[in-house]
Amino acid sequence: MDNQQIEALLVETLSLAEAHVKGDGSHFQVIAVSDQFETMSRVKKQQFVYAPLAVKISEGSMHAVSIKTFTESQWKREKMFNLPQ
Repeated sequence: MDNQQIEALLVETLSLAEAHVKGDGSHFQVIAVSDQFETMSRVKKQQFVYAPLAVKISEGSMHAVSIKTFTESQWKREKMFNLPQ
């Protein structure tokens, strides 16, 4: 799977506001944005995002996944603080 396919899969299956994926073919970094994360524990957030990717990981098309989750307001702040000066 390529980055755009993973983004589309996550947005569609999890009803995310946004998903951003960087990867090199087997190692991927995922940023997932949704207000659904507001009440979830850190572990539940990881499990939630990991679930639709589990098949791809088990079949070997994805080797490693790093996941960061944000609510929409957290993501807005994160983007603001990380803009180039």
